[in-house]
Amino acid sequence: QVQLVESGGGLVQAGGSLRLSCAASGRAFSSNNMGWFRQAPGKEREFVAVISWGGGSTRYADSVKGRFTISRDNAKNTVYLQMNSLKPEDTAIYYCAADRLSFRVGVTTTPVTYDYWGQGTQVTVSS
Repeated sequence: QVQLVESGGGLVQAGGSLRLSCAASGRAFSSNNMGWFRQAPGKEREFVAVISWGGGSTRYADSVKGRFTISRDNAKNTVYLQMNSLKPEDTAIYYCAADRLSFRVGVTTTPVTYDYWGQGTQVTVSS
């Protein structure tokens, strides 16, 4: 059974940092782009960051650019999201996801292009 399991969420004060992890099991995702998305209460799920299958390309939402860093360790089948300078508006459930295509040229930011999703981890930033 393929599973993506996020961890590392929690409660942090504004200006603080968290590091999210997404561990995959059941199959390797070394040939798939991996993305992070988030969903705040009453809002649609939105793109946060994506990293290409080889790790050489990344893209970020404008709202997190310069504060968040996505990385991956294919040997551990794990993707990370380092979040610094957190703001209250970063409060959301954060999900990792695997692109439905292997060896995609380029990266995508739309949820429909991702097949496998984790259960999410809550991030709460207090002011």
